[in-house]
Parts: sequence; C-alpha cells; structure tokens
Amino acid sequence: MTLDDIKSGGKAALAKALAQLERLPDAPETVALLDAAYAAPTAQVVGMTGPPGVGKSTLMNALIANWRGRGRTVGCIAVDPSSRRSGGALLGDRTRLTTDPEDQGVFVRSMAARDRLGGLAGLTVSAMVLMRALYDVVLIETVGVGQSETDVVGVADTVLFCVQPGSGDSLQFMKAGIAEIPHVVVVTKADMEKEARRARADVLGALSLGGAGDESGGWQVPVLLVSSMRRDGIDALVQAVDGHAAFLAAEGRLAGTRAAQAQTWLEEAVRERWGREGVRRAGDLTLPDGVSPFAQLAELQRCFSA
Repeated sequence: MTLDDIKSGGKAALAKALAQLERLPDAPETVALLDAAYAAPTAQVVGMTGPPGVGKSTLMNALIANWRGRGRTVGCIAVDPSSRRSGGALLGDRTRLTTDPEDQGVFVRSMAARDRLGGLAGLTVSAMVLMRALYDVVLIETVGVGQSETDVVGVADTVLFCVQPGSGDSLQFMKAGIAEIPHVVVVTKADMEKEARRARADVLGALSLGGAGDESGGWQVPVLLVSSMRRDGIDALVQAVDGHAAFLAAEGRLAGTRAAQAQTWLEEAVRERWGREGVRRAGDLTLPDGVSPFAQLAELQRCFSA
C-alpha cells in the first residue's frame, strides 16, 4: 500500500495502513510507506496533555468542530489507558467524540498506552508520521499525565497543556518537568469563573519565574480561558495554535524541531530493541540529511541480523 493509495482510499485505507504498522512494523512495504510519509509532511501536529479529568476529550471535540468549520482536515490520535485483560484501549474514540462517521475530513484512532509511561503509545510516532502526510492538522491526546510523562514534546510541533480550575493543577504546573513543555496553556472549564481566573493567575505567575516555553526563544506562552461545553475561547485557542505554527515556520525552527525529534525517535528505538549494548554497537546514530529514522532503523536491523 502506497501513500497515494491511502489518499485515494479514505478512512478505510488509512485504518488498514495503521493495522499494518502495528502488525508488520519492520516489513519493507511498511518502511517504504513511512519513508514516503516522512518526506511529505503537510500537517501541523498538536499535542494535548494534562491531568486525568481535566477535559481533554471535550476540548478535542470542540477543536475538531472548529477546524472542520474552517475547512481543515483533522487526524486524531487518542491515547487511552489499557485494559488489564486484553491490553487494548480502555476507552474508545466513538464513546468520547461526536464526529460524523461519514465525514472523510476527520479520522480518529484510539491507542492503548500499555506499558508506556510517557503518556503515549508505542505506535504513536509512526501513526503520527503517516497521518501528518494526509491531513491539515494532527491532534494527539495523551493519556492523563502527572509530573514526568512529557513524551508528547517528542512528537508534537505545538503542545497544549490543560489546567483544571480548583483542582490544584495550577500548582502542579509549577513543577519544572511540566512547566517546560507547553507552548499554549489552556485553563479548561472557564464557566467556573472565579476559580478559572485564579488558576490562570497562578499559571501566569509560574511562567513569570522562567523555564517555560520554547528554548529557541521569542515565543511567549499564552494562558487562555476556555469553556469547551459553551465553545467559549475556542477561536482564541485556534488562533494561538496558528500563531505558534507561524513562529515555527520562521527561521527554520520547524525543520530543526522535527529533525531533533527524529533523531530522538531513532535513539530510543535502538535502545528499546537492543538495549545499551545495541546503542554501543550502532555507533554514531546521527541521521543523514534526507534519511528517515524508519529507514535507518531498518538498516540497523539488517546489520545486527547479519
């Protein structure tokens, strides 16, 4: 199956391709597909993270509706807790999102986090790369995170961190591991007006201490009040996400960010498959220009198997 086949085949073709990624990750046809997708990105990748119960799925619904209203196509990856019995996703996208199943401009895939502790699933990277070549926006919702599950930074161009009023989330935000990851902070459930304003003030105070935002400099992290149920603040949130996309597009920031992410993916994949000894045997893991991490990993697989 080629990238063109998926583009012409719609949701059914993409679902089949994602199943292939999971079932045959090292097959030559899978590597070729990911190579083609890696070389032809079209989407902005938005990662959404935050504590359990903060309202990420409701916000996801509101963002999808807004983007579709603007004529943008959206691919979604929802990472869920895992079933202890089957290992599959404990929650399903159809029970949480109210998208039109006939709308070919929206595709939602649930993934089980399984034994991954970083808020993402093992399949997230390859699925994101494929969907990034097919849609205008790819939205990744992580499983509810605590203080250290910040893997979403390694797959997203723009990270939204959600804070719930009156829950202490704004205080947890002050922990350095969380405060350093977002490009946009969203105070959800803004209909809780007094508590929401207080949470926003707390986050702004934490941001003023430094250490948050883009290390490349120049991006000021906005803190927005949003009520997903009432659709209040969604337009401003979309504008902030677009603003960060424009920031990344300037001065080669986006290309540099994605190249660094790909380098990290490769190093983590080698360590996960072959351990520290594999990393030592692999030697220099620097990705050559124009080479995808998937092709490089396949080459290492051939070398180690010889």
